[in-house]
Amino acid sequence: MARCFVAGNIGRDEAGALQRTRNGLNKTEVENIATKKKDSKNHMRINEEIRCKEVRLIGPNGDMMGIVTPEKALQIAAQNELDLVEISPKANPPVCKIIDYGKYMFEMAKKQKEANKHQKATDMKEVWLKPKIEEHDFSFKTKNANKFLADGHKVKVSLRFRGREMSYTNMGRELMLKFAEACSENGDMDGNPKLEGKNMLMMLSPKQSKKK
Repeated sequence: MARCFVAGNIGRDEAGALQRTRNGLNKTEVENIATKKKDSKNHMRINEEIRCKEVRLIGPNGDMMGIVTPEKALQIAAQNELDLVEISPKANPPVCKIIDYGKYMFEMAKKQKEANKHQKATDMKEVWLKPKIEEHDFSFKTKNANKFLADGHKVKVSLRFRGREMSYTNMGRELMLKFAEACSENGDMDGNPKLEGKNMLMMLSPKQSKKK
């Protein structure tokens, strides 16, 4: 049976999720989609959740079946072993369609999984420098920054001045520009280095061609 009616302690969405675990998505992934849709303002009511006096019905093949009672629509859905889904609740009367709700939820979960696979979260990485940084330390930090940029992350470069080092801000600015140049293959400066208190800051963003 394709319909997602309550069976014992298993709800409609869970029943649909269980039915489709064999198709490549696990139960949790499908349930997450069902829960999000149920909790959202755009949650579609299905089957016995539809309690209006009458509905405009679209059949399983997309054919218009006119205005009928929810009971009659449910009867037709049951005959086709499908679900009655309210797709336009604000219409007068509400529009309902006969579909396989479990299959619909599976397709939604599949699309979301595919979208998540290709979606890359952009994190802010930070690199700290000192005005009198050693060459090997500088190379190590630029190597890390280049890796972050190549992976699609923004990089915040911070240079901290201590005590009398505040008199070397020009040297610090040159160091920052040298750092940006060492990362130029993978990133660009969002703007010139800026002095904020005792810290000089610079933002690097990954080059568009390098984003994955």
